Amino acid sequence: MNSIIEGKVWKFGDNIDTDIIIPGRYLRTFSLDDLASHVMEGISYDFAKEVKDGDIIVAGSNFGCGSSREQAPTSLKHAGVSAIIAKSFARIFYRNAINIGLPVIIADIKVNEREKLKIDLNKGTIINLNTNISYEIQTFKPFMMDILKNGGLVKHYLKTSKIE
Repeated sequence: MNSIIEGKVWKFGDNIDTDIIIPGRYLRTFSLDDLASHVMEGISYDFAKEVKDGDIIVAGSNFGCGSSREQAPTSLKHAGVSAIIAKSFARIFYRNAINIGLPVIIADIKVNEREKLKIDLNKGTIINLNTNISYEIQTFKPFMMDILKNGGLVKHYLKTSKIE
């Protein structure tokens, strides 16, 4: 994962729960392609068809509430979402996202759907490339940044462990 992320914005409101992100009826599959083809179907039927690699979700409060299903952040990442910015996250969703290498950023930014953002995780900035408005964000702690850079917790562990 690169510490610079650029992508088009998809906007969602408050309380986007895991059943909206990936409806439970699709959890019988282990195929990431199948999961990603239904992501956000509970609120935006065309999202899975139109999302592109690098796109960014901007949401309100309590993003990822509901169950602890790991498929929610996994399906978003597999669909192409490169980061999620929200006013707040459900704790388990936040940790699951970090564990799979998906940056989740707590920030309250004003942006319109389809505008482009540039996120610099090292500097702690978000720039709206359409309006040139800049926001400061809290940077990740070094150990979390290492997990993100290595592509998630398992990949980080395999890369840094000394298993013989």
